[in-house]
Amino acid sequence: MRYREAVRKLSRLGCYEVTRRGGGSHRKWFNPQAQEDAILPDWGARDLKIGTLRSAIRQLGLNWQEFLDE
Repeated sequence: MRYREAVRKLSRLGCYEVTRRGGGSHRKWFNPQAQEDAILPDWGARDLKIGTLRSAIRQLGLNWQEFLDE
């Protein structure tokens, strides 16, 4: 799954990207319902590694199956 696909799903689940102060290829996401945050790499056209994505979803306090179904 690419970063843009993950962004659409996270946004539908109520999460949002925290604004950044500097450059870089990693983005911070926040889940206001669980008060949790996680870092996701933005690799453009390259797919995110499944373990990296699952870990971020877990850190955000979301269910993996709900994320996939969204």
